[in-house]
Amino acid sequence: MIQTPYYLIDKTPLLANLQAMQRLRRASGAKLVLALKCFATWSVFDLMREFMDGTTSSSLYEVRLGREKFGGETHAYSVGYAEHEFDEVVAHADKLIFNSVPQLERFAPRAQGKPLGLRLNPGLSSSGFDLADPVRPFSRLGEGDVARVEAVLDRLDGFMIHNNCENRDFERFDAMLSQIEARFAPLFARVRWVSLGGGIQFTAPGYPLDALAARLRAFADRHGVQVYLEPGEAAVRDAATLEVSVLDIGFNGKPLAIVDASAEAHMLDLLIYREPAQVLPDRGPHRYLVCGRSCLAGDVFGEFAFEEPLQVGSRIALREAAAYTMVKKNWFNGLTMPSIAVRELDGSQRLVRQFGYRDYLDSLS
Repeated sequence: MIQTPYYLIDKTPLLANLQAMQRLRRASGAKLVLALKCFATWSVFDLMREFMDGTTSSSLYEVRLGREKFGGETHAYSVGYAEHEFDEVVAHADKLIFNSVPQLERFAPRAQGKPLGLRLNPGLSSSGFDLADPVRPFSRLGEGDVARVEAVLDRLDGFMIHNNCENRDFERFDAMLSQIEARFAPLFARVRWVSLGGGIQFTAPGYPLDALAARLRAFADRHGVQVYLEPGEAAVRDAATLEVSVLDIGFNGKPLAIVDASAEAHMLDLLIYREPAQVLPDRGPHRYLVCGRSCLAGDVFGEFAFEEPLQVGSRIALREAAAYTMVKKNWFNGLTMPSIAVRELDGSQRLVRQFGYRDYLDSLS
């Protein structure tokens, strides 16, 4: 048995997501590139690359990882390229996407003839979180002035628009895309490709995948462009758990269970977005507030129900531990970093990575 804590990536639900993506690719003609900012655990890229067209990145290290470990198309984007990193980014990228016109003008002469794109900010989004809203007041994400973009169109091969966030509502997506077309259609007519970004939850149960495919194909045909999507969460939905063990049981107004992992260090988005973790089946007569082991007072995964009383050594599986977890894990409190394991399609499990004191030491100086 693998020692907790560890992230367990399950290839069976991962494959189901990938098969849905394959359906979408074939029906829509769109290309799908994995958003490494969400999920970059390359031990399962051997499976994922069979169903996706490549990767998209937000930094030098991500674009290099995409090139070396995933293959296919390798898109580079950055909110701000650094002078000393740009040439290395170019060496690993197939496409270079800029966040602003000044960045495009500054770095385009060093792009070695590779296709160039620009991020557009359409001024509307589906985000319910101000923190993640790309059109929040004074947003720095992309260009929204059509005239400003038109002035550099002769340098551009494509556009990237990322304005969806955990959007499961196809009608909302369709309406926003129509507004985007009304505003930017003259720009689309003069480029070869348009990426509509990520944040579309098209692998969620009940999502109208065929309607999305038809909408994407219509968009591509109308504007004469290759459409890209940049799925992150959709690619790895429900494909991993954080496996933990109970270290202590307490009571302070309600039963408490302290586990050998930390929301602060190992599932940081729970605290950032103030959402509880998910545990299945989350039913039964015994309720506990499941808490992390860091010294942060608010290091709490959530309150859950269990069929049997918890005790020291009880195992708990925290769901949705693929997206924005392993890419955000940190060494707060010097806590043991969860290992990474994979459950293969035949049900067998293998440990693919352990972290130790040396990793902690080497992360500091």
